[in-house]
Parts: sequence; structure tokens; C-alpha cells
Amino acid sequence: MATATTPDFNKVLYAPLAEIDPEVQNIIDKETWRQFSGLELIASENLTSRATMEANGSILTNKYSEGLPNARYYGGNEYVDELEILCQKRALQAFRLDGAKWGVNVQPYSGSTANFAALTALLQPQDRLMGLGLPDGGHLTHGYYTAKKKMTASSIYFQSLPYALDPSTQFIDYEGLAKQAKIFKPRLIICGASAYPRDWDYATLRKIADEHGAYLMADIAHISGLVAAGEQANPFEYCDVVTTTTHKTLRGPRAGLIFFKRNSDKSLDLEKRVNDAVFPACQGGPHNNTIAGIATALLQATQPTWQAYAKQVIANARTLGAELVSRGYKLQTSGTDNHLVLWDLRPLKLTGSKLEKLCDLVGITINKNAVSGDASAQVPGGIRLGTSALTSRDMKEEDIKIVADFLHRAVQTALTLQNEAGSKLLKDFVRVATVQQEGKVGAQQVVDLRKEVRTFARRWPLPGVDVSSLQRPAGIEEDE
Repeated sequence: MATATTPDFNKVLYAPLAEIDPEVQNIIDKETWRQFSGLELIASENLTSRATMEANGSILTNKYSEGLPNARYYGGNEYVDELEILCQKRALQAFRLDGAKWGVNVQPYSGSTANFAALTALLQPQDRLMGLGLPDGGHLTHGYYTAKKKMTASSIYFQSLPYALDPSTQFIDYEGLAKQAKIFKPRLIICGASAYPRDWDYATLRKIADEHGAYLMADIAHISGLVAAGEQANPFEYCDVVTTTTHKTLRGPRAGLIFFKRNSDKSLDLEKRVNDAVFPACQGGPHNNTIAGIATALLQATQPTWQAYAKQVIANARTLGAELVSRGYKLQTSGTDNHLVLWDLRPLKLTGSKLEKLCDLVGITINKNAVSGDASAQVPGGIRLGTSALTSRDMKEEDIKIVADFLHRAVQTALTLQNEAGSKLLKDFVRVATVQQEGKVGAQQVVDLRKEVRTFARRWPLPGVDVSSLQRPAGIEEDE
């Protein structure tokens, strides 16, 4: 707390955010209200705990700590070292790993930086890799490129050949992958996805990798919380490196982890190669406040209640998928084994972009997503839905059925608006959705659905927030 002798120019250091920067405080308040008043269905998002947010917003943000525990380039890191070692220990515990066989780097700023650091550790420039293609559910960092452009560092610095889904089943085409690998001879095979609703056959992937002397790397960013709970297949039994984000089903702050097998052969020392790739090759000082948040989230993932949470996430996703199918909608693979559902809107002649925009207007947060066979990732024909966040708000199967009905009504409203717009353009769709016009019903349907969604959403707790004292902030109208 500032004293009478505090210089005027330092008083700003002691004032609370609401006093020193009311504009930023208002934006935070509005975002809190948005999360409380809406339904979060983006599969790559979750609602982390109060304890995790407190750790992530702590005084640890002040400290620079380039290097590894007990080998820093700055002084004053005795407690940061203690924290990072604790986080490493908890990461291994969360996934039931033997510290003699596995190590982990907890410093990556995100899943994308974790992936590129892992590629830097495993490959030389222009080495070959194979990952699931983006239109089939893969991630940008798994080597994606188009005919006109190499999209990310994974395709800019390495040679990439995507593998695909079996068109008849929409499951991973392992046989096709094996045939491609015989020709391409990859140095690395990446398994994992951004929008694939089924589990993985790691044993088959290991066999294919071994045939070509390739590394096998799993990116479990989406399913790591389910893997930790034992509710998905275990990639650690077969893979050389496993990467993950920490903020999806793992329910931590936004960051990444890289797990690596320990090897006594110094020429294949993944520990040193991964650690050197993270720093100094790909990033600078770690964000110690975020590492604290990761440690706290990992502690929660080791508790007996975690498996119940993961089971409920999957049960809710399966319920959501079944409800949509019962209404005649098409899902990729016709269902799900994990936390997400990939909804194919192409039979309705409705784009994912339009349904995403309509859902934003009614307080349902989703994201447009390519589905297998899409010609363009920029104008995708699907929607990706996830149940992690709603499960964190304590919703069960019967509640998810209500959410599914909201989504059904959103689609029907979107089809009405598309017809009223008389145009394929998104701007015309938004115009008729937001402006009441005589003889047109779509805009009123939007208003009605928004009120019902808001009323339903506000019945539920919001992790980390005392909703009993929450008030609508300035800048948000009653019916928004």
C-alpha cells in the first residue's frame, strides 16, 4: 500500500485496476457478463478455476527466468525454480508417467509454440513430416499448406504430406496413411487433431512410424484432460514426444507442454534437444505466472473428481450429438468418442460462417469449421461444438438436451434469415438478422431466442466468479 512518502509518479503502481484504468476494467466486466450470460460451445475453450486464475494473475509475472531450473541466466530464481520443478512433477503425475522414462518442458507459451519447438527438436530443415490434413480435422501446425501458400512454420521449414480420413467412414484412413508413408518416407508422423471426434489407434501409428525409422509425435491439445482421466487411449505408450495445450479439456491457463521420452543414448537425447528447442531456439523467458496457473490446474487434474468431470464431458458430447442426429442433422462420423461434435451443415445449404454469426447474436458461442470434403477452409461447411465449458458450469445430459434444442432453433432461424436476405453474402444475412423489417420474421426470432438463451445461461454458476453479486456492466443493454 502506498504511504505518505510514496512519490507521486509511483502512486499509479498501488491503485486498483478499476481506479487506474476504468476502460480496461469495463471491458473485463463486459466479458465476464458475456460468459455468464451465454453458452460456451467452442471445443478449444474451457472455464478455468478461481485458484488457477489467481495463480496466473500473481506477482510471478514480474520475474525473468530464462533457462531451466537451477541453470538460469538471471539471479533471484530460487522460488521460480521451485515452482517449475513442482509443475513438471505434477504434469508427470497427471498423466501417470514415470519420471525415469519421461520428462516434460512446461515453458511453451502456447500449443503452437510447443509444436514448433518439438519439430525443431526432432527435425532438420526440409525433413519430411506427415500430419492429418486441416480439412479432415488436423491442425495448422501439423504441416498444412494450400496450392498457393505454405500456411505455417510447419510447412514453411519442413516438407509436409497430409494424410486423410476414409471418405466412406470419415475415420482416420490408417491403411492410406501406411501406403503414403511408403512413398513419402517421413522423418516424423504427427497424430492428433483440432476437429476429429474419435479416438486414435496409436499402436498402428507406431508400427507405421517404425517401418520408416520415423518419430511419432502426438498432439493431444484437445483431449489431454480426457487422457489424464484415462477416458481416451494413452499416447504415451507409443509416442516419442507428446505435446498439449493446457487450456482445453485440461482446464488450465493458455499455454503448452512438451513431454519427451528420456533416452540413455546421447545421440538421441530428446530431453536436451527439446529443452534447447524451447529456449533459446524458439522463445525467451518463460511466463512464470502462467506456469503457476498450469501447476494449479494439473493439481486439480490429479484429484479423484477429475475422472467424473471427464466422463461427464464425454457423456454431454454424446448427448449433444445424439440430439442433433435425432433432428435429422448430419455429424461427421455420426457421433463422438470425446468432447467435440463436428456438425456438417452442407445438406442444409448453410455455411458455418452464417450459423456462427447467428449464434453470436443469440448468445451461443461456436466456431465455423471445415468438414471432410470441404473445398475451402475459409468458407467451411460445418460447425465444431464442444462440451467442456458447459460441463464446467455443472450441466448434465438433460441440460444439454435444452442446449441442443437452442441450436436446432438457431439453424431454423438461420435458414429463415438466409431466405429473407435474398443473397449469399454474410453482410446481407447479418442485416436482416439485426434489423426489424415489416413482413419479415427472422429478426424477431433472433430476439426471442436470445432472451431464452440468456435466461437459461444465467441459471448456472461461472467458475471463478461470484455470480450472486454480478451486475450488468455499463455498455450492455438489458436485452443483449
